[in-house]
Amino acid sequence: MMTETAIILPYINPEIVSLDLGVFTLTLRWYSCAYIVGFLIGWFWFVRLMRKREIWPDGTAPMPARHAESLLTWNIIGIILGGRLGYVSFYNPLYFLGSPWEIVMIWNGGMSFHGAFIGLILATILFCRRNGYPLGSVSDAIAIVVTPGLGLGRVANFINAELYGRPTTSLFGVVFPWGPASGCPPGWSGLCTRHPTQLYEALLEGAVLGILLYWLATRRFWLQQPWRIAGMFFFGYGSMRFLVEFLRQPDMQFITAENPAGTIIDLGMLGGLTMGQLLSLPMIGIGLFLFRFSQTR
Repeated sequence: MMTETAIILPYINPEIVSLDLGVFTLTLRWYSCAYIVGFLIGWFWFVRLMRKREIWPDGTAPMPARHAESLLTWNIIGIILGGRLGYVSFYNPLYFLGSPWEIVMIWNGGMSFHGAFIGLILATILFCRRNGYPLGSVSDAIAIVVTPGLGLGRVANFINAELYGRPTTSLFGVVFPWGPASGCPPGWSGLCTRHPTQLYEALLEGAVLGILLYWLATRRFWLQQPWRIAGMFFFGYGSMRFLVEFLRQPDMQFITAENPAGTIIDLGMLGGLTMGQLLSLPMIGIGLFLFRFSQTR
């Protein structure tokens, strides 16, 4: 199989700049910049939401805007710890059991979104309980402001040529110039074009979901019912991630000669579920539960 048209990407170094300081090397990467910029945008947007009193129940924001920095600090810690431990636990536990010192090397393997989100949830719960803020309304605001960070993170994945899609002959296929994504599967002739699933997710989970949640919050006043926006976020992200996983190349540790599709659960003639899909199903269920819960309170 081959495709007549393809987008051939130029090589982009995952490292923006690297400084040799003798004892160690200080490196600034696109991936870390995506996190930093995402946190800053989220913080700025969160403050703006706290100041829009008219969109909150009884015209009162769930917390003072000046406390957003403290919440950001808690969330950064939760996201980094949860994301890394989630990747270690969900995707390659046996490897890291044999090399535990590599767990702290975030640049080796990366982060898990589902783990990062669990860390974010736990950090938010602890922060709200410690300060007496309503968890539902704070969670609704966070659900809106995390979307730019999600989109930027996927763009960084695209630059790093990681979390790429399956081979395709569609017009959307791209040729990654380096790394495992540049390799062609057996029987493939011509350029190895793959789905840019990182950009699919950046568009859906970053732009589309963020715009939808903000519109529902400010135009449809969904923030008047705590947990409603959070429920839509869980459902929206879980559904979008589940669908994109059909086009995404599974992680290499799940692919074997007997299981070339890299599925975790075999569904017979229906195919199977990947790890990403398996982890997205609880998010869809939680989203439906929270949406219903917000309506029956």
